[in-house]
Amino acid sequence: MILDFAQLSPNQIYHTLTQTIVPRPIAWVLSKNAQGQHNLAPFSYFTAISSNPAILMYAVGKKPSGEYKDSAVNVELNQDLVIHIADSQLADVVTESAATLPNEESELHLDALSHLDLVEFEGSPLPRVAQCKVAFACKLHKVVEMGELPMKLMFVEVKQAYLDESIISEQDDMRLKIDALSLDPLARLGGAEYANLASVFKAVRPK
Repeated sequence: MILDFAQLSPNQIYHTLTQTIVPRPIAWVLSKNAQGQHNLAPFSYFTAISSNPAILMYAVGKKPSGEYKDSAVNVELNQDLVIHIADSQLADVVTESAATLPNEESELHLDALSHLDLVEFEGSPLPRVAQCKVAFACKLHKVVEMGELPMKLMFVEVKQAYLDESIISEQDDMRLKIDALSLDPLARLGGAEYANLASVFKAVRPK
């Protein structure tokens, strides 16, 4: 089958891409609105794009109302955010946090998220979710609006990283070794499907 993207609707393109570019990491973005409340939402159009400077990117669309989602509005307003890497045990909670709410309402007030704990994140003006083993304190670097919908590409710079001690398997002066299975990152597939890491292996290099 050959798909000509020029003949597909944006919805068809979206479902084709999200079911074939898998698994995708999820940015669980915590931000603060104008009323001082914390919002938390997941985005799977997300990746690291450079290390010097340390830039991450996540893409934000619009709500059914036509307004941009809170994780763009709040970050443009305050410049600060925390990106979490959630583990597979949080799949239902991450899904619930994708609910469309008015900007002045916080996802953290939803019953499904009420057990989450926000704790101080040293060096960051925002807290982090205690249940996540990885968190990045970030500053807004650049916003690029693109497409007919459109979407906002949020380029953010990592200022501090929190790593739970349980996922660090080795450490020396040159690098950290993170145990991927201990991190157990939640990955996004197509539709309502998610995945975790069943195993980790190394490819055999040809001789």
